[in-house]
Amino acid sequence: MNRNKYRRVMEAVFGSVWAIQLKKFREITTFIKFANDGGIYKEEEIPERIGITPKSASNLQQPGVAVIPIQGVIAQRVSLMSDVSGGVSTEQISADLRNALGDDTVKSIMFDLDSPGGTVYGVEEVADEIYRARGRKPMTAAVNSLAASAAYWIASAADQIVVTPGGEVGSVGVFMEHLDMSKALESEGMDMTLISAGPYKTEGNPYEPLTDEARIFLQGQVDRYYGKFVSALARNRGVSSKRVREEFGEGRVFGAEQALEAKMVDRVSTFDQTIASAVSVRRKTRLAERRILEIQSL
Repeated sequence: MNRNKYRRVMEAVFGSVWAIQLKKFREITTFIKFANDGGIYKEEEIPERIGITPKSASNLQQPGVAVIPIQGVIAQRVSLMSDVSGGVSTEQISADLRNALGDDTVKSIMFDLDSPGGTVYGVEEVADEIYRARGRKPMTAAVNSLAASAAYWIASAADQIVVTPGGEVGSVGVFMEHLDMSKALESEGMDMTLISAGPYKTEGNPYEPLTDEARIFLQGQVDRYYGKFVSALARNRGVSSKRVREEFGEGRVFGAEQALEAKMVDRVSTFDQTIASAVSVRRKTRLAERRILEIQSL
């Protein structure tokens, strides 16, 4: 077990702003702390410990429909986090979207979401890219069965959101957690000294307690990302920011019917029904195109 490796992961995790369900964040951090302390899980135990349920892609092959999976924890790029959380990168989502938009055989796009969210980094960019693609090809966000926080941010950018009857959406909010490692390092006989230039260069470091001044600054960072999140949802769902702040759960997740009532989603339907609907639209489009060609040939 490479403890230095997991210490670097811990520093990255606790130094980032997250748009994720707190319980999922806690599962990840519990696992990382266990591994950092020398604990060992068998490879097959890891998915269960961090709440990953691998899905079969066999039912995702549909003619004319590009299915883009967004499953597990969302991060900006593949990194050490992928070892402990699985998940998907925002770069991969963007690449899949661009491929689908550029493929003439693809008539509609479906995002298959089952994610508790992730870090905020890269999420705004990929959501904006999806939003700008509206009108090029029909895009459906199929929540199957969770789109929380960063995942809901991304889902909201599609033309419509469909959630399974037992699904959940929401967790609109962001947070970060400061890890004070000073006592742990002291118990190991380690005394970390940071040599820096610039009064705030080492502010918020994990080797000492968080100062009041640093706490105020970090709260400002969290508030800034939350404002971006709220503004994006308001634009994407066609509602006011005030409504997002007050009626989109205030950090809670909503079940399918409650989310529909709050207009956080557009429809409640099983994933199979949603995919079948996309295939049906594709067939109707092909029929219409064929009729136009027939008329033009007369």
